[in-house]
Amino acid sequence: MSQPKRHIITSALPYANGPLHIGHIAGAYLPADIYVRYLRLRGKDVLYVCGSDEHGAAITIQARKENTTPQEIVDKYHELNKKTFERFGMSFDIYHRTSSPLHHETAAEFFTTLNDKGVFERISSEQFYDQEFNQFLADRYVTGTCPKCGHDRAYGDQCEKCGSSLNPTDLINPISTLSGKPPVLKETSHWYLPMQKEEEWMKEWINTGKLEGKTHHDPSKWKKPVLGQCKSWLDGGLQSRAMTRDLDWGVKVPLENAEGKVLYVWLDAPIGYISATKQWALDNKANWEEWWKDENCELVHFIGKDNIVFHCIIFPIILKLHGGYNLPVNVPANEFLNLEGDKISTSRNHAVWLHEYLDDFSGKEDVLRYVLTSIAPEMKDSEFTWDDFQARNNNELVAIFGNFVNRALVLTGKYFDGKVPSGGKENAEDKAILEQCKAIPEKVGRAIEGFRFREALTEAMQLARIGNKYLADNEPWKVFKTDPDRVAQVMHTSLQIAAALAVVMKPFLPNTANQLATMLNLPATAWDKAGTMALLESGHTLGTTTLLFEKIEDEAMQAQKDKLNKNKPQKSNVMAAKAEIVFDDFTKVDIRTATILEAEKVPETDKLLKLKVDTGLDQRTVVSGIAEHYKAEEIIGKKVLILVNLAPRKLRGIMSQGMILMAEDADGKLCFVSPSEEVVNGSTVS
Repeated sequence: MSQPKRHIITSALPYANGPLHIGHIAGAYLPADIYVRYLRLRGKDVLYVCGSDEHGAAITIQARKENTTPQEIVDKYHELNKKTFERFGMSFDIYHRTSSPLHHETAAEFFTTLNDKGVFERISSEQFYDQEFNQFLADRYVTGTCPKCGHDRAYGDQCEKCGSSLNPTDLINPISTLSGKPPVLKETSHWYLPMQKEEEWMKEWINTGKLEGKTHHDPSKWKKPVLGQCKSWLDGGLQSRAMTRDLDWGVKVPLENAEGKVLYVWLDAPIGYISATKQWALDNKANWEEWWKDENCELVHFIGKDNIVFHCIIFPIILKLHGGYNLPVNVPANEFLNLEGDKISTSRNHAVWLHEYLDDFSGKEDVLRYVLTSIAPEMKDSEFTWDDFQARNNNELVAIFGNFVNRALVLTGKYFDGKVPSGGKENAEDKAILEQCKAIPEKVGRAIEGFRFREALTEAMQLARIGNKYLADNEPWKVFKTDPDRVAQVMHTSLQIAAALAVVMKPFLPNTANQLATMLNLPATAWDKAGTMALLESGHTLGTTTLLFEKIEDEAMQAQKDKLNKNKPQKSNVMAAKAEIVFDDFTKVDIRTATILEAEKVPETDKLLKLKVDTGLDQRTVVSGIAEHYKAEEIIGKKVLILVNLAPRKLRGIMSQGMILMAEDADGKLCFVSPSEEVVNGSTVS
């Protein structure tokens, strides 16, 4: 594949229903910012777009909570998040919003074009309706038990525990979030996208990277979890998905007889990347189509793992069916960031809010960038703790990076009047050090281009580690009186390493890199010059030395821990009771005793076991999400309870014919429910 002339990079549009927390930053924003800054240092033509997602049920739910209007909610949080991103130093070219007239016009044009092409199918179906509020329920207004993993707080569009995309009617024991009562089904009609018709080319595109017979991208460069989720969807068979909703907030369906209906937020929101580009082009007298319709432009989406299906399947289908638009060459989704041994929860206020961090740690934006990149959840969930934050700052940024730079510049000021001393008298150690350092920028670049930002930062920090050790080993403060020429060479080499650091660290720690460049009096330097290890000429005058980092004390960390603990509810091992049901509902459930005959792990999953179960009625296959709690070999022969009249469902290409009943505590620990005495398989539970 030829090198693209331009690169358009997007970060997922954050919902304007609340402030940003560090999980957001680690997932979709900081990695993209590092990538964009690197490309710019390479001299690439880059456009980085983002903005607020201001439609959908998440907005109306928050408006109801705050007893205000959706418009006031999005205005409030758009401004807060925009300012927070600016304070944090995100390098967006534009931060747009989906409530803008330009976005509404762009999204409506997409819908109209697809509808005129006959893509959509208008289908009448039953949708959940809250009788108490006289309102159809959008996906996020319905919660219940996930049919795939058993999580009992799944939403109507997605289970945030297993990442499965759902329809509201898939949920077991659904509840309206408005009234807290079970909703009823009521007929309505919507415009559906028949995704199953696009399966053939989509499979080829995901599996081989080919689009219409041409190589479009290299799938080997996609993350395995991303490909795995895409393939799971495709293996399970794509289905029609409604592209409209019964809501009064959003982009109105631009057709007659469509009152009270708006575009589905996952049709609407990704189009926000395009409308943001249009606005940027208007502001800069540029051609937006060069970024979306020119095959010499490369599109990359940065998102969290919960948005994979929308960016890898639904949005590409929409773009291709519309015609003329580029599809993404990569979607390097991150996993989730946890916090102090628990999941980040906005509802429980268990989060580190970015705007509060910036208030509490003024001037330490780069410390957070460093820590979040070091622990980035690239291939699996990771965890942020304040102890680790403090340790990385004090033991790495202060003791290694800052110490090396400070020593190099202070000693140069002391011994050589703040001018770079002459080199040219390298011994074998100096030459080996310089050769080692010359290779680092290329290693960093390769890792960034492969979306391995943790690895890239580790390589970049090698410059600081090498320089710090080099100075400590040579002890110029002890040698100057007896061998000033040797000290001149040591300081010359150290300053070249520091200058390379000022370039290589710029994608990761932009404020620090700029501060270091000012201290070195180093002009703007392209990435490909960093590996020369000759950025500073002999006699070059250095600037004023200042400390790059400062130690963070225990008291500051305890204050942050106290803030989290204050919001932490008293832990209970008992989960809350569910909504009341009538006896007739219970009599519909057919629970039987059964024995597990066979068990095996479902390939490419962490949570699923494929079980062969003797129900007394028959022998059947059940897929159960218990692999993180039990090994396959230890449950063979286990007597269990099974829901036998649950409608069969295909999971990972396997037809599951029932559900094993498990007990689950508030920590998510599962255990089998078994009869206390021996009974024959097929005995009923009542």
